[in-house]
Amino acid sequence: MTLYPKLILDALATVRYPGTGKNIVEAGMVEDNIRIDGMKVSFSLIFEKPTDPFMKSIIKAAETAILTYVSKEVDIVGNISVKTIQQARPEPGCMLPGVKNIIAVSSGKGGVGKSTVAANLAVALAKMGYKVGLLDADIFGPSMPKMFQVEDARPYAETIDGRDLIIPVEKYGLKLLSIGFFVDPDQATLWRGGMASNALKQLIADANWGELDYFLIDLPPGTSDIHLTIVQNLALTGAVVVSTPQQVALADARKGINMFTLDKVNVPILGLVENMAWFTPAELPENKYYLFGREGAKRLAEEMNVPLLGQIPIVQSICEGGDNGLPVALDENTITGRAFIQLAANVVEQTNLRNANQAPTKIVEISK
Repeated sequence: MTLYPKLILDALATVRYPGTGKNIVEAGMVEDNIRIDGMKVSFSLIFEKPTDPFMKSIIKAAETAILTYVSKEVDIVGNISVKTIQQARPEPGCMLPGVKNIIAVSSGKGGVGKSTVAANLAVALAKMGYKVGLLDADIFGPSMPKMFQVEDARPYAETIDGRDLIIPVEKYGLKLLSIGFFVDPDQATLWRGGMASNALKQLIADANWGELDYFLIDLPPGTSDIHLTIVQNLALTGAVVVSTPQQVALADARKGINMFTLDKVNVPILGLVENMAWFTPAELPENKYYLFGREGAKRLAEEMNVPLLGQIPIVQSICEGGDNGLPVALDENTITGRAFIQLAANVVEQTNLRNANQAPTKIVEISK
């Protein structure tokens, strides 16, 4: 039997692409490079995106069509290559090529004000003139849209260098993305770990973050699949751990620090932040009331030999600012505003020391 291109194309015309209902020849998915060598046939199929969900099934259907409508003797299995119009997502470890420093903001437990610290740290860094990005990686409890008063924002995608990239929301001089922009805020997000991890990778690698000095990641509390996804895909410059002075919070903060310093993870700890260090009434700014204990995080920092980056007092304006979308770091004339500016300065100092004295972090390799 003699094979020729039209025989192959006629067989492929029986295969329909589910996305459009057109056959793959009509849809222009068969590249004009059919190669025939005796009974061996090879060619390329063109897909829009490298993540096309129908890719494997279409290749299998094309092989079956040729074996069915041309001849069972055709050597085709494994000879169909794939080309994509859009560029593939960058590999793990290279997802943010324009970012100088990637910092995880973490806490051992919920309720210690981690997201408040992350939001205000990002704002303070931006006020200092740095280019800043903030990723709300708390997939199941995103709070950044409210804290930045952008709950109605709906990020869109633009084609940049052959890829469809999400354009982050810009507010207070920084770039922001959160899963909260893409889900119903009144409904619980019930996703398995794999779905959450895939959504997070999209927000990181399929977004146009551009050139940044600091990329802050507000992690979920505790330890989870999200933490593992981060260290598998991003080479973190370091981690900032947030705690209150309370003993139960400090116990979990210790575990959080240990998670990052495991041999297989090996992410440097830039320091510890003591949030809710004391309560100061607005009308009595000199008074300090230690509601959750005194300097517990400071003692933990000394015990674990990590820097104490800052002590943030409780002032009513912090709560009001978070609820109204006005982070307190915007106002340097307040007690908390000054505290966050000092925190940002300390983070910059520790980041510079870490970069000068330690080798770059490597992503975590998981053996299968």
